[in-house]
Amino acid sequence: MAVPGSLFLRNLVERRALLYQLVRRDFRQRFVGSAAGWLWGVIHPLVLLASWTFVFQICLGIVLPRGSVTENYTLFLFAGFLPWLLFQETTLRSAGVLVEQSNLITKTVFPSEILPVSIFLSSLIHHLIGLALVTLAVLLTLGFVSPMIVWLPVYMFFTGLFAVGLAWIVSSLQVYIRDTAQVLSVAMTLWFWITPVFLNAEQIPQRFRWLVKWNPMAYVVTAYRERILTTAWPRWEELAMVAAFSIGMFIVGGLFFRHLKRGFADVL
Repeated sequence: MAVPGSLFLRNLVERRALLYQLVRRDFRQRFVGSAAGWLWGVIHPLVLLASWTFVFQICLGIVLPRGSVTENYTLFLFAGFLPWLLFQETTLRSAGVLVEQSNLITKTVFPSEILPVSIFLSSLIHHLIGLALVTLAVLLTLGFVSPMIVWLPVYMFFTGLFAVGLAWIVSSLQVYIRDTAQVLSVAMTLWFWITPVFLNAEQIPQRFRWLVKWNPMAYVVTAYRERILTTAWPRWEELAMVAAFSIGMFIVGGLFFRHLKRGFADVL
């Protein structure tokens, strides 16, 4: 029996025109009627960055320990929360996408599994804009651009696999259990605080380190910082952990979605 993930990837290539239209429509609809348009996708993370820097560095006096990838807390924070925002936006927005697009699912033969993928790709556009900004900030502040940023697409790809796999689970559950999106919102808040966005993993108390060890986004956040702010090569054990978590979630999500998909038309 073929693995659902491999079947999906093959179908995705065949339906790339449809996917392109979905991504284009989603990107436009998010800012329809807005004077600033897509710029809000840049303004929002920059305001978050300024707010978090003010609270954690200026008010609370957070100081990065010696040996950190940089002494500049703003760059440390900026490079770290970019992948988290990509992951968070994909999963939270995907939770209700099947219900929102029920007219497509119930009235046509529509490949509903590509809806979370279109949301990821739409979010990826803003992610790339943010990445360009942080790269420019590093160049102006530190005077260099690390050649290791060429590895970032690898981490984007694995983040996409992980986020889409999880999105398949929560979006299909939302069709049957309408509280799923609310539960996910709470879970993502808790998940955010056990991800080393504001601190180094070494600053987390020893008794809670296991939460970081089994948190795939902790590896991605750390990798982003190291690839953007240093010239260090990726650690193969780190890549192996990210790949294992991502591929595993993608396959499990694909199986889960395919099982529940049979009843979508009846429930919606």
